[in-house]
Amino acid sequence: MSLRFIGKDPDSPDGDSPTVWVDDETRDLVIQGWKTSLETEEQCRADGKIPEHETVVRVPARLARVLREALDVAERDED
Repeated sequence: MSLRFIGKDPDSPDGDSPTVWVDDETRDLVIQGWKTSLETEEQCRADGKIPEHETVVRVPARLARVLREALDVAERDED
């Protein structure tokens, strides 16, 4: 597996997260984000189960540009 770094939250107080990568082999997005609150998880469970091997993360809206770039990279490299 080879991850391509796309970007970090430019306003992160400690400069470490949230972060986005694209897996060069699978084109999957890999996202490091903030742990959600129990209240947020409960609201998500209203739409379905959260399997044990999955989690819910929160990514700030200000990271939208980085997510768009990651999606473009994933789609462009698919061709």
